[in-house]
Order: sequence, then C-alpha cells, then structure tokens
Amino acid sequence: MEIANRVRTLTPSTTLAITAKAKELKQSGYDVIGLGAGEPDFNTPDYILDAAKKAMDNGFTKYTPAGGTNDLKQAIVDKLSTDNELLYNLDEIIVTSGAKHALYTLFQVILNDGDEVIVPTPYWVSYPEQIKLAGGSPVFLEGKEENEFKITPAQLEKSITVNTKAIIINSPSNPTGMTYSESELLAIGEFCLKHDILIISDEIYEKLIYTDDKHISIAQLSPELRNQTVVINGVSKSHAMTGWRIGYAAGPVKIIKAMTNLASHSTSNPTTIAQYATVAAYKAEKDPTIEMRKVFAERLDALYDLIVDIPGITCKKPKGAFYLFPNVSEAAKLNGFSTVDEWVAALLDDEKVAVVPGSGFGAPNYIRLSYAISKEQLVEAATRIRRFVENRL
Repeated sequence: MEIANRVRTLTPSTTLAITAKAKELKQSGYDVIGLGAGEPDFNTPDYILDAAKKAMDNGFTKYTPAGGTNDLKQAIVDKLSTDNELLYNLDEIIVTSGAKHALYTLFQVILNDGDEVIVPTPYWVSYPEQIKLAGGSPVFLEGKEENEFKITPAQLEKSITVNTKAIIINSPSNPTGMTYSESELLAIGEFCLKHDILIISDEIYEKLIYTDDKHISIAQLSPELRNQTVVINGVSKSHAMTGWRIGYAAGPVKIIKAMTNLASHSTSNPTTIAQYATVAAYKAEKDPTIEMRKVFAERLDALYDLIVDIPGITCKKPKGAFYLFPNVSEAAKLNGFSTVDEWVAALLDDEKVAVVPGSGFGAPNYIRLSYAISKEQLVEAATRIRRFVENRL
C-alpha cells in the first residue's frame, strides 16, 4: 500500500520528537532535564475541573454543533470584546479541537494548489507542514535577529507574488518570544490591505507577556483590518489546558462557515466536556495567568542571565511566551561541531539536557529553550550546558 503523496514530505514535529526522546531516556533511568516542553507546568485550575465534572454529572456528554456550542461562542465573543476590543457575532466564531486544528482547518478552506502563504522565520513547526497539506506553498521570510526576529513591509514588498494568499503573524512568538508593536502591526496591516492579503493572527500566547506592553491584536487596529484577519487563539497556554484541546478562530463569516462545514466532516465537534470547562474558564473572574506570568518572569530572568554568560552563546531577551531562542552557532563551532543539530544531539548524550534545535523552526543557528519547568531545574540545565561547552573548548 502506497502512502499518499501529500504526506510523504511531512517532517515529524521537532518539539514532540525531542520530548519523546527525553522521556525515553528518563524511563531508562537517566537524570534528564527536558527544555522542549511547549506547555505550562501548571495544572488546570480547580474551578475549570469542577465545571467539567459538573457537565459530566449533568449528562452533557453528547454531540454539540460542529462549530461549538453557542454558550462557548458567546463566552469567546465576550472575551474578545473585553480583552481585545474586538466585536464579533456568533457566526464569526468557530470552536475547534485546539488552536492547531483551527489553523489546519483554515488552511484547508482558503488554499488552492499553488497558493502562497508568507511564513516569517523563525516559525512554529506546524505552519509550513499544514500549508503544504492544503496544497499551498510556504514562502519563508527571514525575521532578522537585529529586528527581534520580526519582518517588515519592505521585506513583504519583495516577497509577494500574484499567488500570495495570506500571511501568518504570531505575536508573542513561538519560538522567539518576541512581540510586534502597534506601529509595526499597523504597517504590516496596511500593506496587506493594499494587496488584499489575508492576515492569520496566531495569538495563543497573548496572556504571557512580561513587559509593561499590552497585547495588541492586528485585528483591533481598524475595522478594515478586522475584516481582513482571522484571529487564532485558545485556552491551552492561558489556562494551562493543553490537553483539553479547545481553540477557536474568529473571522469573516464566509471563512468561518467553510471551516465549520469542514469540521462537520472531520471532527464532528470539539469535546463536549472540554467546551463546558472552557465556558467556565472564560466566564470566571479569576485570571490564572497572573500567577503564571509572575513565575515565568522569574524563571526567564534567572535562565536568561545564565545562558548569555556561556561562551559562544548570544540571545535576545524575549518579551512573551515561555521560550528563549539563543544563537549557539559560535558555541557549536568552538566545540568542534559542523551543525547546531549535532551539538544538540551531543548535549543530550553527554549532559542529558534536551533542547529543540532551531532547524525545526527554520533557524538552524539557534536552539529553543522552554522555561516551563522549575527554576531549580533551569539553573541545573544551564550549569550542564555551560559545562558541556567549556569542556569542549
């Protein structure tokens, strides 16, 4: 039996592969520190767990509409209004099985063979694979380190073609943790309006910003940009609900309707119990990210200072998410490795520290370090990385 052509070129998720190898070593008895995690190390808050239990006890375990319950859609509408100053109707919202599924479904309904999507690098690993699965072509545009890994309209001008259909903006970014300012977003937005390019705004890390800057959604900057944008978000990072798999898309009715039709033939509906839990998450007066931001900010400061002090490693300090994205190419060279990927493999073998190579994010000179583990483990990981580098000088 031959495998379909459309999946032959897919590469496994780098982050999941590293996490799996680290777990395998741990199960073999090794003291492994994994810095590949893409999820908060907090449990889902009790009031959300209680809502899920109540839903089960009350028999809310049946099918729901393919695009999500109206109660959850309304909770999302209210959230977007309160947090982002964005006004949507229920028919402009679809609830999905995680934000990743929202992106997948979106690409399936907007792309025809040969359509191009501009993907700034470094990028989240699933963007290009999902675009290719939908018959599209990812067009990579380098976010320069000197510009905090962000792209500019001048770069866009050189990259668009008659086939350009959409652009992805991820702020705060996975893997860099960088954020776009209002003026930067407005400049990109005006360019997209001029050339009729759909904006896909991935805002899954919006609640995890460690500066005084407030999260800005490109969709809130003007009515025109609202209508030109599909906002992608969910509760995985904001409410420590990665395993519950609830995300959403907010955008033009035509796109949302097509996504809903496709979902009806793929997932039927997002998990009913998880939807009820998410209603509770959005309606609660409590904000679980207040404590998370405090803890993550402390970890960021501790890890950042230790990492940039290691010979051959440089790093821009991130403003959001929970990742560092240091350039280790010089360290790899000093240690006698021809690629960062080889350096990463040796680090895991020698010091049992698992990090994600930047090659999976379209940035082969870098590594991604997650600080979604305890401060003590982060300090120990940095100590091991320093020892690894200095022992090979």
